[in-house]
Amino acid sequence: MASDTGLTAVALGLASAATWGVGDFSGGLATRRTPVLVVTLLSQVAGISFLAAFAVARAEAGLAVADAAWGALAGVLGLIGLVCLYRAMAIGQMGLAAPVTGVLSAGLPVVAGALIQGWPGPRHLVGFGLALTGIGLLSKTPAGRPRPVGLGLAVAAGVGFGGFLVSIAQVRESAVFWPLAAARAASLVVLGFLILVRREPVRPSRGALGLIGLAGTMDASGNALFVLAEQAGRLDVAGTLASLYPATTVLLALVVLRERFTRTQTLGLFVALTAVPLLGG
Repeated sequence: MASDTGLTAVALGLASAATWGVGDFSGGLATRRTPVLVVTLLSQVAGISFLAAFAVARAEAGLAVADAAWGALAGVLGLIGLVCLYRAMAIGQMGLAAPVTGVLSAGLPVVAGALIQGWPGPRHLVGFGLALTGIGLLSKTPAGRPRPVGLGLAVAAGVGFGGFLVSIAQVRESAVFWPLAAARAASLVVLGFLILVRREPVRPSRGALGLIGLAGTMDASGNALFVLAEQAGRLDVAGTLASLYPATTVLLALVVLRERFTRTQTLGLFVALTAVPLLGG
């Protein structure tokens, strides 16, 4: 039974990584055509609609005060991560911004998991090491090249996403979609205020609306899959696996945008993937 639960957590964590990777790529691409706050606002609207519909369909219990508070905190931290990541991918190289973000977003749940749930076993420790090493290799810049544009934003995004993962993992095991909807609601309030202050028109450019909708739906799906993965296993396992999403973003940037995929990044992808069986069970 424990093994089955571990495999379920691994499958859900990997599914979260895949959907997050697609969402981040779509949002980053849309931000190259539309201001980042507008992209984030509209993607959050798409996400909260998706989450509320699933909460109703699942007949999930009403939102407890504690879950709403954790969800709101997660929403603000996730918003910081999303805005910084979208901007970093808009002004720099997606294949580098996403992995740098992934390193930090994976590290915070590992630390929190050790403090909350106790130190993991040797097998999981090796898996964590390989996953973080792989993500680190994905972020390597070839020798002689200048520091990538948007690197500081990618670091800030990683801290924000890591805080989101730790915060949303504190909700009750019976709650999934309503706390995530609360997170979206909190981020929408902050975004609405920022857009009003900046007097920014909420008009996406032609062709960006579909990308924004896809980004919001995939991001919300990834959030739900992460919560389910964390509830099925350990926070650190779920957080590390979900933070493999840069592999998806890098591959999409390689295929769609023809970004260069170095040998080091290829090695990093394979190293990260070898961690998957070690983190299960």
